[in-house]
Amino acid sequence: MQNENLKKGIFFGTIMVILIGLQPIIANSRPAVLDAYIFAAMTCIIQALIFFPIMKIEKNTLDSCKEENPEEKSEVNSLLYVWKKHKRLLMYIGINFSISQFLFYLGFELAGSINGALAQKTTVIFGLLFGYLINKEEVSITQIIFSFVLLFGVTLAITEGSFNLLEFNVGVLIIFITTTLWMLAHAITKPLLVNNEATPVQLVFIRNGLSGSILLSSYFLFHLIFQPILFPEKINLLFEPINIFFFIAMGAIYGFDLFCWYKLICFVEVSKASVIASPTPIVTAFFAIFLGEIFTIFHLLGLIIIIISIYIIVRERKEGLDVGNQ
Repeated sequence: MQNENLKKGIFFGTIMVILIGLQPIIANSRPAVLDAYIFAAMTCIIQALIFFPIMKIEKNTLDSCKEENPEEKSEVNSLLYVWKKHKRLLMYIGINFSISQFLFYLGFELAGSINGALAQKTTVIFGLLFGYLINKEEVSITQIIFSFVLLFGVTLAITEGSFNLLEFNVGVLIIFITTTLWMLAHAITKPLLVNNEATPVQLVFIRNGLSGSILLSSYFLFHLIFQPILFPEKINLLFEPINIFFFIAMGAIYGFDLFCWYKLICFVEVSKASVIASPTPIVTAFFAIFLGEIFTIFHLLGLIIIIISIYIIVRERKEGLDVGNQ
């Protein structure tokens, strides 16, 4: 049974790695008329549309569970009506992901696909930081040391061995801000999942539905007030076939990547899942050739350091949990 679960995990993990690796490529291949703001708005809307029917199926299952198990009614109601108890928190999540998704695409645009994909791996560092500050999770000395080693690997790759921080790509810094916002939001919402007050599907739908609505409405409101002459042109962006293709492609890749992640952690431990996800820049580097980007020896060395660091950091977390559970 364990081997069967591992096979299923590797299957979903492989698909997830390919999808994550493709994200920077799709983002940077979009038509030039689509700025990061409108692209972020529409991809969030597409993701919300993808997860809406999944959430409805989940809701129907919970409704059936409530009828069949009246003693679990309180817990099921908590899952069904998460938005009623946590309105402020969910609004914050919507605002957080509005900003971070815009910065995500802007960062890739400025940093390039390969450097952006490598910078994205700092999520592990900020996950440790906010896990410690917000959720009081233990962090070992080894994890701290290899967080710096991971950062060294990222810097080695991005600066191509020069370590000239004065010439650090602004797009990479924007990706760092993006990963900070992501992991802050994940740390804040983790108690909802741990306490069984929300499901992952609900949070993905809510965050994308709210952030997409905020981005789209603010985008058109801005142009309506300050650039009314361009307003019809901006509306037309939503109906151009090539633009629609990229909206759907990016939204679908992002959405199914999240789906594969949740399927992956159903079959393998989160620590193993994190390691499986670590080589995504390899996929990005392969397809980035078509965008004229070059995967250098420094990118390779940096990636090797990053993967080893992630492995040791998540192994330490798992061992810490095992000791705590004994």
